[in-house]
Amino acid sequence: MTSSSAPTIAGLPLHRRWVLWYDNPKHMTEGMTWKDNLQNCGSFATAEEFWQIYNNVKPASQLGIGGNYHIFMEGVQPMWEDPGNKDGGKFVLTMPKRDSKSGKCDEWWLLTSLAMIGETMDMHGDEICGAVVSIRKSQDRIALWLKSCNKDACIQVGLRWKKALEVSNKTSLKYQSHKDAAASGHSFKNQVLFDI
Repeated sequence: MTSSSAPTIAGLPLHRRWVLWYDNPKHMTEGMTWKDNLQNCGSFATAEEFWQIYNNVKPASQLGIGGNYHIFMEGVQPMWEDPGNKDGGKFVLTMPKRDSKSGKCDEWWLLTSLAMIGETMDMHGDEICGAVVSIRKSQDRIALWLKSCNKDACIQVGLRWKKALEVSNKTSLKYQSHKDAAASGHSFKNQVLFDI
């Protein structure tokens, strides 16, 4: 028998508060900046709050072309220039549309989100900033954003991400720096620093 003041499992706090963001640059009007287009869908600090938000937004695969969901630690915005991101980079997982349409995009986005907020990929809790799922015309991508470009630290997180997704060793995760992205103005067309 438990006391009525004992927290439920769903109400137990996560290690930190997270924010779900949405944007689609195709919906921008003249004079809008990218940041103006970024919409806060809600923040959460418990498993229950995560599911309340997650279950009340469209699945990633149903976003329009150009749409993105971002889950980031509260206080870190999903932009290259943010102080929490500027010295880091991202692992990129690219999937063909046939895989997305077969359910992989939604499955991998959910597994990435759960592993990230549950802190099972980042053993010290100081490397992961957030994750982004991006819906594009010919392929979709999930990117795991990290605070640094330290190869050893990043590879450890990347290997745990692959394990969380239950992908084969043939599946490649490519790491790109945010400084290169900011210099080129492109999210994904940048030099690969390393891959696993």
